[in-house]
Amino acid sequence: MRFMMLMIPLGYESAPAKLELDPERVAAMMRYNQALKDAGVLITLEGLHPPASGARVKFDTGLPVVIDGPFTEAKEVIGGFWMIEVASRAEAIAWAKQCPASANEMIEIRQVQEMADFSEEVQQAAATFEHPQGGWGKALR
Repeated sequence: MRFMMLMIPLGYESAPAKLELDPERVAAMMRYNQALKDAGVLITLEGLHPPASGARVKFDTGLPVVIDGPFTEAKEVIGGFWMIEVASRAEAIAWAKQCPASANEMIEIRQVQEMADFSEEVQQAAATFEHPQGGWGKALR
């Protein structure tokens, strides 16, 4: 089972576009990342720049409207993510609990959808797309 662990740093929604990182915290996080890799569960991981340097495209009017960050209505935003492959939700939670997160951070764990989760009709509708790294197209090959 694949799970995405989403890092949600509280206050990140109002962080400046350029951040100064604490080298000790980065080193602790890299040790955690290495543990995920050494255990063979890490698929990929990335950190994200703060919303101040981002943009959103809304479609609520039927037309795409671009809104530049920061996003004043945001209460929680994603600061980065890990994609892991483990045997169960409980194992994903166990890995998240080992993260050297600070008191103002939380991790949301979400299982990745697999084609087998969907009806045959949905699988056929998705069959025309071949994901470059497997993803939904992988189950149909």
